[in-house]
Amino acid sequence: MAISSSWRGTVGLIKPTRRGGGGGIEEFCRLIPEGIGVLPLFLDIQKGTLAEFRSVLDLYEDKVKELAEAEVDLIHAEGSPPLAVNGVAAERAIIERWEQKYGVPVCTSCSTQVEALRALGVRRIVGVSYVTSDTNELIARYFREAGFDVLAMEGMSVPFDQVQRLSSHEVYAFTRKVFLDHPGGDGIYMLGTGWRCLDILELLEQDLGVPVVHAVNARVWAIAQRMHVRQPRGSFGRLLAEVPPLPSPR
Repeated sequence: MAISSSWRGTVGLIKPTRRGGGGGIEEFCRLIPEGIGVLPLFLDIQKGTLAEFRSVLDLYEDKVKELAEAEVDLIHAEGSPPLAVNGVAAERAIIERWEQKYGVPVCTSCSTQVEALRALGVRRIVGVSYVTSDTNELIARYFREAGFDVLAMEGMSVPFDQVQRLSSHEVYAFTRKVFLDHPGGDGIYMLGTGWRCLDILELLEQDLGVPVVHAVNARVWAIAQRMHVRQPRGSFGRLLAEVPPLPSPR
């Protein structure tokens, strides 16, 4: 039986970490429109290495199966590197296999971020993260395969399990520097939900004059769109303020 209290539907989230004080779950629940129920499940990625990201795909599928059995309306598999590790086509094949096998629509972090960037008209990305250089190279390759010009994908020097301790002002300063060091970008991409930065998205957009796509605002927007909910939220960047429609698949 579907969860009756979720009168706009229920989304199942697969969270890649159990990071205390971070991971975006509080921010997501704060922003998701009222009436959309949330059922989160958690993996336990700890080191944030490329080898660890490559090792967890079967664990994701276990959670997809569990959420499908709970009869959620949509499954969002979070964690950009684990699902983007083999590229756009491979990720698309994984999504299609899960949808066919479990009978529930599925979207992923990178796929929704691609949709968000396209919806905002971004073509030339300056990206920032808190993961290792080899993972940043992988993510840059993914977005190039998706059709974007990636001018930079640079990681902040911080231990993977400590990123939640950063202040949003530290994240702002790092993002601003990377963007200004790579002129020509028409959008900023912020990988990951470990850092707390929703309060600086609108400020970055105002100061730098380009839209910002962060994992949380992209996730909220893409899920709401799939639930046929178009409810603007101010102060968290253009994506949630303007609520552009999902772009057509390519």
